[in-house]
Amino acid sequence: MTVSHHDETGQAAADRGWQHAGDCRAISEVLSRIGDKWTVLVVELLDGGPMRFNELRRRIGNISQKMLTTTLRNLERDGFVTRTVFPTIPPRVDYELTGLGRELRVPVKALGHWARANIDRIQEARERFDGTRQG
Repeated sequence: MTVSHHDETGQAAADRGWQHAGDCRAISEVLSRIGDKWTVLVVELLDGGPMRFNELRRRIGNISQKMLTTTLRNLERDGFVTRTVFPTIPPRVDYELTGLGRELRVPVKALGHWARANIDRIQEARERFDGTRQG
């Protein structure tokens, strides 16, 4: 006989565990996308307004055309960026943050501020750790 524990909504504990695992996978997938270094740079740059592909590539510096294309496609797929093609010769394509993309700037900026404020402490911890691992 299986005993099922229910919360106040009647949801079984096992169901909550399964839902939690699914939530963790979904959250992990989103965090891996927005935590990617190229994504952070693109979102930061687009915070200033729409930009063309070559302008983004030039401003980022050391990103390949393939990696920037992949990053922009993923951001567009996830709803962070829009891609607008203008019917000119040659065609002009602008990339711009969506509302969701602009909302993403809040935690990205906060994480950047936190990293800058704590970089010395992190470096000290690394040095302590590396010093204890030698010999």
